Amino acid sequence: MTELQTVKVMVVDDQQLMRDGISSLLGIQEGIEVIGTAANGQEAIEQALALAPDVILMDVRMPVMNGITATEQIRRQLPTCQVLMLTTFDDEEDIVKALIAGANGYLLKDIPAQDLAQAVRLAHRGIYQLEPSIAGKLVGMLNKQASSAAPTATTKKESSAQAVAAQFDLTEREMEVLQLIATGATNREIAEDLVVSEGTVKNHVSNILSRLGLRDRTQAAIFARENNLL
Repeated sequence: MTELQTVKVMVVDDQQLMRDGISSLLGIQEGIEVIGTAANGQEAIEQALALAPDVILMDVRMPVMNGITATEQIRRQLPTCQVLMLTTFDDEEDIVKALIAGANGYLLKDIPAQDLAQAVRLAHRGIYQLEPSIAGKLVGMLNKQASSAAPTATTKKESSAQAVAAQFDLTEREMEVLQLIATGATNREIAEDLVVSEGTVKNHVSNILSRLGLRDRTQAAIFARENNLL
């Protein structure tokens, strides 16, 4: 039987009782080692740079510096460190901002200890996670935005696409790929739709992420929706 790889975890929360509780619960889970804690975003950055954790469990609303700002800075300085937001707040705006900042998921604090441990292991492997209620809120918010823009959707879409293409120097084909990414299409599906090879699509995706300064397809999809490209 293959032994689980030990995942080094840091817990960030402004409430000491919560920090200690989460640390204790995770500390007894197989394959997980809690190597440090922090009480706010600024401490989280300092501790992360000093300890180099694999995964950080990050609260959202904290004094001194909030978790979203801290996540953005940590992901920029330690790109191999994954961040899972762990909070009591399920505000749609916080969810979107956290994902754009580079978080690998958004979980609520009522999650069972074993599920949290599994979420940490999955985050370490780069797998995104949203609780069903969180995912529902995100989809609902995006659908609401789409509905409110419906009367002038075509005009706005064209105008937004032109503005984004000009600002980030994207070609017409790259814009088409970006829009298809936002619909959830895979590279194979995009290749079939545009009648090109998967390799060509991969090159377009890589160029899009580079020019937009984004980390992955999830951020690209959020970017496209936030900029009215659908």
